[in-house]
Amino acid sequence: MGNLEATPTVTADEDFDPDRDCNRLNEAMDGAGTSERIIIRILANRSSLQRQVLKERFQENFGEDLVDRLRSELSGDFEETVTAVMDPRAVYDAKQLRKAMRGPGTNDEILIEVLCTRPNEQLNRIRVAYAEIFDRGLADDVRDETSGDFKHLLMAMILAERDELFEIDEDQAVADATAIFEAGENRWFGTDEDEFTKILATRSYLQLRLIFEKYEEVAGNSFDDAIESETSGNLCAAYKAIVAIARDHQAYYAQKLYDSMRGIGTDDDALIRHIVGRSEIDLADIKDKYIAMFDKSLWNDISDDCSGDYKRMLLALIKE
Repeated sequence: MGNLEATPTVTADEDFDPDRDCNRLNEAMDGAGTSERIIIRILANRSSLQRQVLKERFQENFGEDLVDRLRSELSGDFEETVTAVMDPRAVYDAKQLRKAMRGPGTNDEILIEVLCTRPNEQLNRIRVAYAEIFDRGLADDVRDETSGDFKHLLMAMILAERDELFEIDEDQAVADATAIFEAGENRWFGTDEDEFTKILATRSYLQLRLIFEKYEEVAGNSFDDAIESETSGNLCAAYKAIVAIARDHQAYYAQKLYDSMRGIGTDDDALIRHIVGRSEIDLADIKDKYIAMFDKSLWNDISDDCSGDYKRMLLALIKE
């Protein structure tokens, strides 16, 4: 998946003192006005596990829910970013999925971003978190909210059966590339999407990269061309996301961040989702990839696109 290093921007505070942090947070929200800078300084520089400790300790020390207190003091995109960092990652992903499926219409982009890009362990945690928070099954909701081949792909992803070994099998790659060619571009009528889905949902990322190479030899054109010509709509977008993640996951997220700030207005939900979601995994590497791809820094783009405490919080998470 691109390079295999993973450098976060947010790490655990080595001098973590939960009582001190809770006292400072309480003082920052006490009386007239709120000291947003103290909130940013603490929460953007603690790991997710440390933030969970802060929630427990705040409840013990002050008899209040820390997140509820933060929500009552903050607003807008700053509030959304702060409350996002307070959730364990699986809980945050589960909430994003529920939000994407609640009410009229479904936000397929979020379903794709979460279900088609997470490793098996994370998908399993998301399933558990979803059931605990909402008392309903993730698979049941996805089944009810989607249809056709797109539904089949998402259901396959929820099963979390991707091979995650670092071994490749050249013969199997040729066989898979040939099977996809026969199911799609070499088929006289229609496309057998099940063949695409089975391979894209279960093969390791290293193996998929080999399959993409072999496909070009078998078909005479790229795997991306096959997806473009044989599928459309949300299924096409989901397949493309898996291919992009398999090729270079840091480039995938750099592109997502870039897209969130292009055009008129900012897609703040996406910007928050990717900054918060990758901050403890590989956001430092994504920043480097961003510069390499777009010849500008993520820091400068966020500085230009956002404002106020919201901007300060995002910049505190990405670090210089």
